[in-house]
Amino acid sequence: MEITTESIKLLREKCGAGIMDCRATLIETDGNIDKAVELLRERGCAKAAKKADRVTAQGLVETYIHTGGKLAAMVELNCETDFVARTAEFKQLAHDIAMQVAAMNPSYVSCEQIPADLEVTPGETISLMEQAFIKEPSRTIKDLIMEVIARTGENIRINRFMRFEIGIYPE
Repeated sequence: MEITTESIKLLREKCGAGIMDCRATLIETDGNIDKAVELLRERGCAKAAKKADRVTAQGLVETYIHTGGKLAAMVELNCETDFVARTAEFKQLAHDIAMQVAAMNPSYVSCEQIPADLEVTPGETISLMEQAFIKEPSRTIKDLIMEVIARTGENIRINRFMRFEIGIYPE
């Protein structure tokens, strides 16, 4: 099967992988773009897992203030280099995560931080990483971060977040 430049371009737009990766994956999936996207996502997760132990000493703090100024969120998103921290993609990721915190009010960054004795209602997601992304509910915040890790080649980690709401005080 012949792989066209249009199909490579379409696949790149969907997943952000390199040209040669897109071409090779399209050849492997006989030109099926949906299968290629899924395969590239799986490979991206494998790449991200290999980078999980790397130090993330750079990054940025992003804020989101909801219309009316009565609700806000602040997120510290870390990466390995300041070069990646300055990219538009990284800044957009930080903004999306801050918006997620404002909208969904998670209590913990990851499941590992949830105390063992805490009773969680079935269906309740208090871990930010496990929550469905508000802009695209078929993906979780963890999926979103993994995709950016695969594209940038650097480890990315949410270090901490805080949510502020007028009249609501933390205990």
